[in-house]
Amino acid sequence: MSIYLRGLATATTMLALSTAFPAGAQTAGATASPGPSSSQNERARQTLAAPLSDAYPVEAVGDGVTAGGYNQSRWVEDWSGYKNPAKRRDFVDRLKYIPIVNDEVYLTLSGELRLRMNLTTNPDLRDSEAQRQDIDRIVGGADLHIGKHFRVFGELAHAGISGPNIGSPSGFLRNRTVVQQSFADATATVAGADLGIRYGRQTFADGPNLMVVPRDNNTILFSFNGVRAWGRAAGLRVDLFDFTPTRLAQGGTGDDLNKDGRRFSGVSAGMVLPRSWFGGSRLYVDPFLWRLRNRAAVWGGTPGREVRDFYGLHVWGDAGPVNLDWTINHQGGEYGNRDISAWLLLFAQSYRVGKDRAAPRVGFHVDYASGGGAYGRGTLRNALAPFGNNVYYSYQLYATPTNLIAAAPNVSFQPVAKVRASIEYQFSWRDSVRDAVYRANGQAFAGTQRFDGRKIAETARAQVVWSLSPRLSFTERYEHLAAGRALTDAGYKSSDFVAGWLSLRF
Repeated sequence: MSIYLRGLATATTMLALSTAFPAGAQTAGATASPGPSSSQNERARQTLAAPLSDAYPVEAVGDGVTAGGYNQSRWVEDWSGYKNPAKRRDFVDRLKYIPIVNDEVYLTLSGELRLRMNLTTNPDLRDSEAQRQDIDRIVGGADLHIGKHFRVFGELAHAGISGPNIGSPSGFLRNRTVVQQSFADATATVAGADLGIRYGRQTFADGPNLMVVPRDNNTILFSFNGVRAWGRAAGLRVDLFDFTPTRLAQGGTGDDLNKDGRRFSGVSAGMVLPRSWFGGSRLYVDPFLWRLRNRAAVWGGTPGREVRDFYGLHVWGDAGPVNLDWTINHQGGEYGNRDISAWLLLFAQSYRVGKDRAAPRVGFHVDYASGGGAYGRGTLRNALAPFGNNVYYSYQLYATPTNLIAAAPNVSFQPVAKVRASIEYQFSWRDSVRDAVYRANGQAFAGTQRFDGRKIAETARAQVVWSLSPRLSFTERYEHLAAGRALTDAGYKSSDFVAGWLSLRF
């Protein structure tokens, strides 16, 4: 633990960077995204847009959360307001809008530095030496706007990791240099509808957070390769895509593969519910139909070709003081010569205790991911969240929405200005005791299918985010996982997780 505290002290000295990057205009700055803080602000969008105009609400177009101008996917950000020199208050502001040709062609530069340390006892939930990960992320991006209808975006990233007992990090945790994103897109307005098409390597977040998200907990964001097209009007939208996930090597920009044996395609749509409902609300209904093809899926230790179809409905937004994020998803298809029939039900909600946006919120989430069939014959009933937020249930990465029932009350509050705290206590069980407990990467905890304990764990979680300036934040997180019989009967242990990270972006 003393090693961990020394690491945090080193990170804290970096706070001096805030003097070199003073806050910009309030309309253009933002707190650097610290990663998930609690169930309600991981899965529910907390910053909602202005009243509806003749375009689809910007917060609901399926590009993730934009707060104060910043987004996890930097290409979402719109800095065109800095065309007015009076709004540029410092050197960094000037980097957000660099005119090239008569203000019709301009360049936006972006960057991020994240310094982080994780300490995990009993890694992999085995009785073993603690793991310490010293992690750094460095990202630089350029967004070239060519008139009103064309844009080219590119982003390079570096991921570094060191420390004792870290094993063999993946390309998402250690990477000398990677092209994190690289694409071109074109947009137009036809008969009052906004149309667009994008081709290349890109992040994608048009769906429930637990099912598809760029995964900010990784050092390198999760990206896809392929085409995305959309149409958006005042109250309706549709989004079509055909992707292959990026498979990252670790040597540089030339060794990554645009395919990893999976193909992800489908359609996500959206509808704005009337603002007058429930006494005034901003609610959205997003149906989706996806297909995931995987040439090398593994269930029960047996590889096979899987074609999985996702039929779902996502309802989310604000109704007065209530924030909700609900997903109902049925999954069908085939695994080898076996049918798939699975359910994923995700319900998160919170209540704001007070009228101010900084008022405390109390909430809870209840999730059901069906399980069963991986170690037998007949229908496979294990649900799958293909590219979702894999730290939602535990930063020890002990669980994923497969053969899982979870329930958690939570509260978030602001003890002092610029500081937000969140606390949660989660209970987790297996749906089927004849199937395994599954990790965040979808692999089974070996041997858990042979024991009949239903309870997986109880997990206490706390996080504090200190937003020092619109561009700089410091996050501290603690978790204690108390393993239940579903794990302990197979020899797995309890675990603690402590982390601190400094995020600086411009």
